[in-house]
Amino acid sequence: MDSIVAKLIDIENTAEAIVAHAEAQKPVIEREIQAKREEFDAELEKETQEKLDSIRNELKEETNRILDGQRGKNKAFITKLRDDYETNHTAYAKQIISQITGV
Repeated sequence: MDSIVAKLIDIENTAEAIVAHAEAQKPVIEREIQAKREEFDAELEKETQEKLDSIRNELKEETNRILDGQRGKNKAFITKLRDDYETNHTAYAKQIISQITGV
């Protein structure tokens, strides 16, 4: 019977030692987990920023392409209006005077 009690005491002491060791390791493990979490967050932030920068650059290029196309169209239209004015400005002036004077 004494040997059973001695074994139970030995088991209890071993269990207490395991729990104490686990409690001692808890802060170390928490720091490791926190470091890994921070590393993950930093990497995720970096990847997100790179993707956002890429999207911004693509949108900027697309916007510039659209604006360049619109500028070309506007320039062509202005040129057409100027040519029309140069060709027909006398007729336009006569028409305006006619409308003003009622003749």
